[in-house]
Amino acid sequence: MIERPGSTWGRLSWRAAASGAIATLVATLLSLATAEVGPASAVAVFMLAVTISAVTGGIWGGLLAAVLASVALPIAEDPQLTLRFDETRDVVAAVVFFAIAVVVGLVVGNAADERANAARREREARLLAMLSSTLLAGDITERVLDEFAQVLLEPLGLATCTVSVSLDGHEVTARAASPDEVPGGPAEVLSLGVGSVPLGTLVAERPAGRRPLSRDQRLLLEAASRQAATALDRARLDARARLAQVDAETNQLRAAMFSSVTHDLRTPLASIKASVTSLLDDAVTYDATQRRDLLMTVAEETDRLNRLVGNILDLAKIRAGALIPRRSATAVDEVVEAVVARLRRAFLAADVRVDVTLPATLPEIAADPLQLDQVVTNLLENALRHSFVGGAVRVHVSVVPKAIRIRVSDEGPGIPAGEREMVFEAFYRGHAAPESAGSGLGLAIVRAIVTAHGGRIWVEETVGTGAALVFEVPIDGSVTL
Repeated sequence: MIERPGSTWGRLSWRAAASGAIATLVATLLSLATAEVGPASAVAVFMLAVTISAVTGGIWGGLLAAVLASVALPIAEDPQLTLRFDETRDVVAAVVFFAIAVVVGLVVGNAADERANAARREREARLLAMLSSTLLAGDITERVLDEFAQVLLEPLGLATCTVSVSLDGHEVTARAASPDEVPGGPAEVLSLGVGSVPLGTLVAERPAGRRPLSRDQRLLLEAASRQAATALDRARLDARARLAQVDAETNQLRAAMFSSVTHDLRTPLASIKASVTSLLDDAVTYDATQRRDLLMTVAEETDRLNRLVGNILDLAKIRAGALIPRRSATAVDEVVEAVVARLRRAFLAADVRVDVTLPATLPEIAADPLQLDQVVTNLLENALRHSFVGGAVRVHVSVVPKAIRIRVSDEGPGIPAGEREMVFEAFYRGHAAPESAGSGLGLAIVRAIVTAHGGRIWVEETVGTGAALVFEVPIDGSVTL
């Protein structure tokens, strides 16, 4: 229990009374036992008693000892043990001793009280620091409030402590009870809030038969409640900030998807519409080559549209957790060669060379061949899209312990270090080419497929310009490497 000894000037505590009376009694007995030494020894003994009483009982203990000692000293010095003042000097000596004893009691008692106050303030500061660290360590949960209520029991002498809060409709109640105390005493109810925002209440109940909290204890309880209110308000604002961030990210995702639908999907539709309209125009006559070119445009744009729609559907599968590989024995070299052959015409049209390096022997892996085909296709299309005219895209396949590694590199602008993880997010486009063709879904789908196969993918450092994307797929088809 935390008290303030220096604030009890209006009453004499039992501790002060006991220390003053006992110290004076012991001093009297010692003075009687050493009476033959002389009166100086009695004065010293009684002064020591006043000092000890002031140290142990505070100011009031020292003053009581001074009064009792000034009465007991003449008695101890008189062989007949009577209180007599035969001469004026005896009266003066008694008065001087009383004054000195009072001064000593006041000085020593005040020092003792200040030391007690300093110790009390230190305990309160430690308590508040512990409460602050408990409340500000993380999110305000029921466990944190339980610890907060439990910490208040002992220093305030409480039987129970109950904290009830409401954070944006979420009700949390924590209650701590002392196993050694019986509730039923006076209770203090404090409101928890910041400004005009109510957050909850704190109920501190004393044991049955005890007095209400002292002024100092109530001040400490109010300080603790203010800390709790500040932490609760911060938790409330943090929750709202996280919700706002989630809403912002959701809106950003919706805007990106809308941009993808309106731009990336309408572009091939416009090309198909223009080619078909030209073919249906009877006023224009096309030769076989021109007709074939228009039909090839329709076919290419249809394939592009099909890939974009497929990417969006694959993203929906990823979000729904339905992207499950159908594993079978798959020859990686055949998949790579098939994808390169299919995209050869696109590379020629863009004047970009594609080089493939395959090892002499390559084990089959347990993978979904269609999904692996999509991974290689998306990586090659991404490299082609960011390659300069006359550049080269290189595909290197190798065997590493327990896995097949495929590296696709280009000679384009490269990927800054700060974006090497972000490029695998859906709808993300690098700052170097934010308006480049593509929906921003290809690499996100690649990572999802590779991860579903138990592999991993990353952006590798390159020498000079360009970017290199590397992924590994385990040979045995296990979930982890």
